[in-house]
Amino acid sequence: MLIISNLDIAMITKDRIQGLIEEKIEGTDIFIVEINIKPGNKIEVFIDRDSGLALEDCLMVSRQIEGNLDREVEDFALDVSSPGVGRPLKLKRQYFKNIGRNVEIKLTDGTKLEGLMNAADEEKVVVHTRTKEEVEGKKGKKWVERDIEVPFDTISETKIVISFK
Repeated sequence: MLIISNLDIAMITKDRIQGLIEEKIEGTDIFIVEINIKPGNKIEVFIDRDSGLALEDCLMVSRQIEGNLDREVEDFALDVSSPGVGRPLKLKRQYFKNIGRNVEIKLTDGTKLEGLMNAADEEKVVVHTRTKEEVEGKKGKKWVERDIEVPFDTISETKIVISFK
């Protein structure tokens, strides 16, 4: 006699959700940023798109997940959205997408760097900074601009900075 529990049939896992999403977004420029499964089967999915994420993209992914999970077997709550400006960048692809925006970078040594991200490649980002510093031969602090290369392995967190100027 074979006994199968509901857990064997309907286990909601990160891998299962990722597979469902990848199946739906294949051939598009939509990509998965993060998937979280929280207690009580609260599923959080953060997606993005190189060409700009639309509400319809979130709806498409949400319907794909809901259509392939059975609430009768295992209930869940689902939230599909873009990462939003307050969330740190997680993937190099997000850095590439956000070239030309102001960023705040926290380095692994604890220092912070803020400026315009004007380049990114597989190894590093380049940030144009503007800081007031003492300049030899000048009186008082002066604005100093420079481009700083920041290797990805020295970055602990990067956030987009929104300016209302």
